[in-house]
Amino acid sequence: MQFDMTAAWNEAMRLVTANRDVLLIVGGVFFFLPYLVFALMLGNQMSAMEASLGPAADPKAATEAIMGFYGSIWWMFALLSIAQGIGMLGLLALLTDRTRPTVGQALAIGARLFIPYIAAQIIMVVAVSLLIMVPIIVGVAISTAVGVIMGIAALVAAVYLFTKFILLPPVIAIDRIGNPIAALRRSWMLTKGNSLRIFLFVLLLVVAVAVVGGVISMMLGLVLALAGTDIALIGRAILSSVLNTVWVVIFLAVLAAIHRQLAGDSPEAVSQTFE
Repeated sequence: MQFDMTAAWNEAMRLVTANRDVLLIVGGVFFFLPYLVFALMLGNQMSAMEASLGPAADPKAATEAIMGFYGSIWWMFALLSIAQGIGMLGLLALLTDRTRPTVGQALAIGARLFIPYIAAQIIMVVAVSLLIMVPIIVGVAISTAVGVIMGIAALVAAVYLFTKFILLPPVIAIDRIGNPIAALRRSWMLTKGNSLRIFLFVLLLVVAVAVVGGVISMMLGLVLALAGTDIALIGRAILSSVLNTVWVVIFLAVLAAIHRQLAGDSPEAVSQTFE
């Protein structure tokens, strides 16, 4: 089956419109609030660290302080990843499950499948990292020019792998595949013959969201800059949390639409989920 970008986008927007109440609840609890708390805590700690270093800080000392700072808040990244991972899987189940699960049931599905999802993500990241680093190291050992060429080729291959495994979340949440290897294999098979179209579709989506989000951030940033340091910090945290939530919801709806189109599920099965 040839992937239809227009049909996927229309289906994604229909999913968002038809399930906006559920999306507001789950998006607010699992994406907006955790990201807001993270942004506020990170902003306050970054401000304190910058104040302690001073404007004339030694670059080496500043680098060490920044690395130590991020190393000390690893748990914040871990908690944010867990909350958003469970929310993502639960939201995909809510959008597409024919059994019409409640919000609690869908989130329970997300929690149950979170470990396989993380395991599959780790496998994918390790594979992509090796694919990038090994050719570069080998190429640089030969010559700088060969290293650059090998690096470009490895980057292209990494983008290809990212595209092949992009359906990993819906494969786990919708198909209920709890085996990480089987989930990766399923995503690979679903995207077969459509990798370039899917990549272009996602690229256009990312560019569009980045442009719109950048314009909104710039306009509101100018207003917040006049409101004082504390208000500006809170305002930027709220704005970034809203944009993050909108992006995640749209992206998940797009993934659900791509999966349904390539997996061959009937349109009625999805449209009746919350009717």
